[in-house]
Amino acid sequence: MWKKTYSVLTREVTREQIWKLTTDINHWKDWDDTVEYSNLLREFKEGEFFILKPKGGPKVKIKIVEVIPFQKFTDLTSFPLAKMYGEHFYEVTENGLKITVTMTVKGLLSKLWIKLVVHDIVKSLPEDIANQIKNAKKL
Repeated sequence: MWKKTYSVLTREVTREQIWKLTTDINHWKDWDDTVEYSNLLREFKEGEFFILKPKGGPKVKIKIVEVIPFQKFTDLTSFPLAKMYGEHFYEVTENGLKITVTMTVKGLLSKLWIKLVVHDIVKSLPEDIANQIKNAKKL
């Protein structure tokens, strides 16, 4: 198993603002330059799916595997012989809102998918979360 975590502490947005932004999957392209389009197939809850088409990449079907409203959601992308989990956690602290994203990869071909996909996702997390904060402030 491979795991990388990135966290930011901010007073610029509330947990409700960031939750509204990040769970509105159909509008990710409005604030994430790496997304060509994303489409929630039904509703944002455990067991449901969304389609994500990154710019320059193939579209993927992603499953929502855990939802704790305003606190955490986890998504699962299944690759051949590997699974990638994206955990998005929002914690209110006395020093502000702590936003944490953890990417975990498991499976026989983990190293391949880390090289092909996950490395770039993790590398862009600081910029992505800064962009989320910037756009959530508008809500």
